[in-house]
Amino acid sequence: MNVHPASDPLRAPSLGLGLMGMSELYGPADDAESVTTIQAALDHGVRLFETGDAYGMGHGELLLRDALRGRRRESALISIRFGALREPGGGWTGSDSRPVAVKNALAYSLRRLGTDYIDVYRPGRPDPEVPIEETIGALGELVKAGYIRGIGLSEVGADTLRRAHAVHPVTDVQIEYSLFSRGIEQEILLTARELGITVTAYGPLSRGLLSGHWSETRQRQLPPEDFRTALPRFQGANLTHNLALVEALRRAATTYGVTVAQLAIAWVAAQGPDVIPLVGARTRRQLAEALGATAIDLDPGALTAAEQAVPLGAAAGERYMAPLLSLLDSERPDNSGDRAPVPLHNPSHTA
Repeated sequence: MNVHPASDPLRAPSLGLGLMGMSELYGPADDAESVTTIQAALDHGVRLFETGDAYGMGHGELLLRDALRGRRRESALISIRFGALREPGGGWTGSDSRPVAVKNALAYSLRRLGTDYIDVYRPGRPDPEVPIEETIGALGELVKAGYIRGIGLSEVGADTLRRAHAVHPVTDVQIEYSLFSRGIEQEILLTARELGITVTAYGPLSRGLLSGHWSETRQRQLPPEDFRTALPRFQGANLTHNLALVEALRRAATTYGVTVAQLAIAWVAAQGPDVIPLVGARTRRQLAEALGATAIDLDPGALTAAEQAVPLGAAAGERYMAPLLSLLDSERPDNSGDRAPVPLHNPSHTA
């Protein structure tokens, strides 16, 4: 077994591709188009690819394996979430982040991916039954053994992030961050920067709401298996309000000659080089639009215009339904709340 260095596995990317929607939760997807989209991302310089072992019960990992076949392993930074428990009918039954479960999950992921190491390995959510120190301790052993290069976390609060980092350096924290979801700015982002931890920002388009392509007609056409049908921001008056915000953002985007999605993604990227937008493009067309955001150099006026179109805390509805929101460590009162933003990235910080 080759021991791979654990430092800075996420140093280079300016944009990452999340594969969750290629496996489930957003309705049917085409496997051939998914693989081709991943390969197109690689060809255009995207290096970071994220999925979870529970998405499609390993389906996302198999897609990534197929897309990487015949390419250098070093061309991709693979980020995997583990710990979510499923049942044969597809239901979600909880989390398991015990050290023995961590090692078991990793063994299966390595086999499905066809690789001997994973760049960033993270519990998808903190397991309330297992102290974070125990989970991180097990992950640290896997770093030492060379099976993973870096340890990640997802949707954790500042206190949990500090406790984990005290056991073993944490590479990055994955959390939702967009013009609609800025709760991270209250404390979590400050803590990550203090500790030198990269943020991978999933949901920069708020699951499509900020894409500029959503409408109430499209909402009514969602298949029942698309979990957005249950999300508060996609419901009734909330949806109408949020789409009005998108139209304001569209006017700002038009002024700068970009699309709504590109302005929304570029705004997230502009928060600092330690913030990596993780887009959920499922097709080459969606990918091409997202990649256009990487070529945008937003001046202060564009940033101000985006924030005036979508003011802090303006989105209607929570980002998850109440039962799921209550499970998020990041949503404890001392970690969340769209109130005062933190300063932009300190240039002295290295991701």
